Amino acid sequence: MNEPPASLTVSNLNAAYEGSQILRQVSLQVPERQVVSLMGRNGVGKTTTLKCLMGMLKPMSGDMRLGHLSLNGLRADERARLGLGYVPQGRDIFPNLTVWENLQISLVAHGCKANGQVDRVLGLFPVLKEMLKRKGGVLSGGQQQQLAIARALLTSPKVLMLDEPTEGIQPNIIDQIAETLLKLKKEGQMSILLVEQYLDFCLNVADRFYVMDRGAVAAEGPIANLNKSVVKQYLTV
Repeated sequence: MNEPPASLTVSNLNAAYEGSQILRQVSLQVPERQVVSLMGRNGVGKTTTLKCLMGMLKPMSGDMRLGHLSLNGLRADERARLGLGYVPQGRDIFPNLTVWENLQISLVAHGCKANGQVDRVLGLFPVLKEMLKRKGGVLSGGQQQQLAIARALLTSPKVLMLDEPTEGIQPNIIDQIAETLLKLKKEGQMSILLVEQYLDFCLNVADRFYVMDRGAVAAEGPIANLNKSVVKQYLTV
């Protein structure tokens, strides 16, 4: 069986912060309709990779493509309109706006029409439906994470990028987020690039993995090939 065509491709990406090189020849692919987990210890370049993809950090060199379209040189809002959805570490919701207002801002900012999308997203995260009038800042960390993912999904992304979605989240909501990602994968409407350190979560939802070490890709393959030696060498703290 042939591999689905890559919907997101990164080739030989190099990036630096304040003169210190962070990414070194990073190459990866996120095939259509698959979940790819980007793993590694803190500080190895995972978030930097996402920031380069989203246009929040200009790389030194390298190539980034969504399908056949080059992302190089595009602003973050242009990349979002092409189909990149991004949920950053720390969620970045609007704490003084209600859940409903947070969702509506996503639609307005991306020039989207609801077309039943709000109902669909609230169906994926039923707890939000009960909290539409509550301010984002009073939600639990897990509920804020669900709101951030819901907000990104309203733009109907081709590739959804999640940065540490389980960080600081209670176990029952981690399970709910995993179930949602599996539903999205089954629907087959998008690909997902997941930056994550929680190994069991990755094993549950991902199809493929990349492990980074010191700014470079150190290991990759189908998630079933993520063996104990790779975990011990690159993921165990």
